[in-house]
Amino acid sequence: MAGLKNIDKAAILTLKEQVDYQPGQVVSKTLAQNDALSITLFSFAAGEEISTHESGGDALVTCLDGVGRITIDGEPHLLHEGESIVMPAKHPHAVYGEENFKMLLVVVF
Repeated sequence: MAGLKNIDKAAILTLKEQVDYQPGQVVSKTLAQNDALSITLFSFAAGEEISTHESGGDALVTCLDGVGRITIDGEPHLLHEGESIVMPAKHPHAVYGEENFKMLLVVVF
C-alpha cells in the first residue's frame, strides 16, 4: 500500500493551505489513492460544482474553508468550516461552492 503523497511529512501544516483557489475551477490534490482508501483536497471557486454522481465507497467530507452545499439523495446540506458529513456509498450526491469552498474528502471503499 502506498503512503501519502503531495504533502510534507513530519511537518505541521494547515490543510486548507495545501490547495489554492482558481477562478472558475474546481481544483483537486490527491494525497492518497488505493483500492481501500482515497484522500483528496478540493477547492471550489464560488459557483463551481461537481455534478450528481455516485461513489462505491462511503465519503467523509470535512469543510476546511468557506461554505459548501452537499446534496445527498436530492436533499441539500450546507457545510461550514469545521463541519463534516458522510455521503453514503451508492447514493447520488453533488458538491457546490456556495462561496469559495475547500474540503477534505476521505473515501473508504
